[in-house]
Amino acid sequence: MGTNHGPSWTRRHTIPSDTRVGSDLVEELIQEMSQREWPATDLFRVQLAYEEAIVNAVRHGNRNARDKTVEVEMTCCSERVMIRIRDQGEGFDPEKVPDPRQESLLDVPGGRGVLLISEVMSEVYYNDIGNEVTMIKIKGDNPLEDESQA
Repeated sequence: MGTNHGPSWTRRHTIPSDTRVGSDLVEELIQEMSQREWPATDLFRVQLAYEEAIVNAVRHGNRNARDKTVEVEMTCCSERVMIRIRDQGEGFDPEKVPDPRQESLLDVPGGRGVLLISEVMSEVYYNDIGNEVTMIKIKGDNPLEDESQA
């Protein structure tokens, strides 16, 4: 039997538009997930989605503006992780992001983060403006593996 490390853990941070600062925050989340015996595959996927979302918020949302910030909220329990990242940018429409798997876009750098996040997380939601993403991971939910075994 695993050790129960409390019903849930939550952290909220407001950080500068600096991907290095944003990247440091995920370490604490991964540690909390590990203590709750999350599988290594889930740890990897959550960290990957988090990193992509932070980079998108700083580079695309805030356009690296040093006077803007990014709000990060992370919650972890034994079966579910929620990450919410909000930038101060004008937002975007995720439905209008072209699929980077199209033949004409295979050699174009960038444009893969939104797709990647949707592939590795259980649920992904954007606010109406498009400057906030909420990502949810359910323990053991790995759609990519499920598809390859079908």
